[in-house]
Amino acid sequence: MITDFSQGKVWKNIVSQAVPLTLAQFVQLLYNVVDRIYIGHLPGTGHLALTGVGLTFPVVTLIAAFTNLFGTGGVPLFSIARGRQEKERAEKIMGNVFSLLAGTAVFLSVFCYLFQKPVLYLFGAGEGSYPYAAAYLGIYLAGTVFSMLATGLNGFINAQGYPGIGMLTTVIGAVCNLILDPVFIFLFGMGVRGAALATVLSQMVSAVWVLHFLTGKKALIRLKKKCLRPEGKLVREIAGLGAAGFIVQATNALTQIVCNVTLKAYGGELYVGIMTVLNSVREVLSLPVMGITSGSQPILGYNYGAKQIARVKEGIRFTALIGVFYTMAAWAAVMLFPRFLFSVFTSDPSMVENGKTALQIYFFGFCFMAFQFAGQSTFQALGYAGRSIFFSLFRKVIIVVPLTVLLPLAGFGVNGVFLAEPVSNVVGGLACFTTMWLTVYRKLENK
Repeated sequence: MITDFSQGKVWKNIVSQAVPLTLAQFVQLLYNVVDRIYIGHLPGTGHLALTGVGLTFPVVTLIAAFTNLFGTGGVPLFSIARGRQEKERAEKIMGNVFSLLAGTAVFLSVFCYLFQKPVLYLFGAGEGSYPYAAAYLGIYLAGTVFSMLATGLNGFINAQGYPGIGMLTTVIGAVCNLILDPVFIFLFGMGVRGAALATVLSQMVSAVWVLHFLTGKKALIRLKKKCLRPEGKLVREIAGLGAAGFIVQATNALTQIVCNVTLKAYGGELYVGIMTVLNSVREVLSLPVMGITSGSQPILGYNYGAKQIARVKEGIRFTALIGVFYTMAAWAAVMLFPRFLFSVFTSDPSMVENGKTALQIYFFGFCFMAFQFAGQSTFQALGYAGRSIFFSLFRKVIIVVPLTVLLPLAGFGVNGVFLAEPVSNVVGGLACFTTMWLTVYRKLENK
């Protein structure tokens, strides 16, 4: 168990955090991906069931955005406080994050229940897909508090040097989901409702596991009742640093909405379903590079707090290089096996035939995503929230959203929607990493 990140080889410390964290994130992803796989192969529903679930993505993403606002905002502050041996401050950070996550979860659930129908139609639903979307979302929202607590607090387990325990948080829940999904979907004949119910119950199990550990004797820093009352100054620090993670997810939701509406206009509900599969493939293939960058953050933050600048720079270099190598391999796999990757998520022939080309366009230049991840994680780990926020906005709001609207108008049709992603990867990724390299990495000696 590694708790002092200023000791040992930097790359080993990062890998020791990243490997179990990547596995945990993969298992976490199974909550939704397995649902989509089962739903995509439901007999008699064609593409409509998968399209309906895809229409709920912006809502699910917004929930993840608020989870990131407090979770990814609190964990780096927590790591820096640990590096400075400020235990009381670390306890307050974790307690405040718990309260913020729980309160926000209740608010989001109530709001989404009240405005479910107009919201789904705004997001691109049609008469064929709306019943499936409403059936899934109506049950999924019941698990919001469990989802936000499990995901938002799990980072505090990893930041204390227990990545294996953090991995078990999602392994346990995902195993439950894998077992319950076919039971509810097929055996009980609940369809998309069964998928949502399995997810909610699984999230509940994960949340109980996280809270049990953080309040137990094994935790180096425990979740304490006296620290749950939000403190204004601390909340602003948490939200300020977590704003980058929030904007990443919030702008993802905005992009999903614009994509769905544009695809429905130019290609119909079939292409909304195709985008559901593209998002699923991207989430799976992005996991390893996300795991490396997420795993590097506690290491970079701890060493930054401990003033071990050479180790911080070494960690940044390692994170960037391994990310680029992996994303190049993933890009090659998509170019070579598009039909296979698409057919994993659906057995609908029209979706597979039209989707394989869309997949190749969407993933063109995927390796440039690694630069975005490396730059973003470095800004966040070292407390440069403003820069991280800017590049989140730059890539999604300034590049992707306008191109998603303009390229189809320019004659590219539905392919214009898919083409917006690789353009943003190249421009946004290089801009983010170059700025980080010139304004942070090269100036670390001065700290």
